[in-house]
Amino acid sequence: MTSDTRTQTQTTGSCCSGSAASSGGCSDTGAVTTVYAVTGMTCGHCEGAVSEEVSALPGVSSVKAEAATGKVTVTSAAPLDEEAVRAAVDEAGYELTGRA
Repeated sequence: MTSDTRTQTQTTGSCCSGSAASSGGCSDTGAVTTVYAVTGMTCGHCEGAVSEEVSALPGVSSVKAEAATGKVTVTSAAPLDEEAVRAAVDEAGYELTGRA
């Protein structure tokens, strides 16, 4: 991990976006969202391959991979072991460089 790599981990829930969050009407579901930096993704197929492998990890409820930014946003029931995420990304054929 480089010195300019930042960690973004936050507790979120499906109600925590839009007007519910701004009105204070959000209830905490305990989900954890973490953004990872992945190199090598160049297209939708790449995004799908990474999403499929990371989605198979226990506790993962959603994955959004973005080839244009190299970011993979993962929502899970609890914080994930970064080495497990790294292995899943590696299995897909790409490289996890740390957290974004």
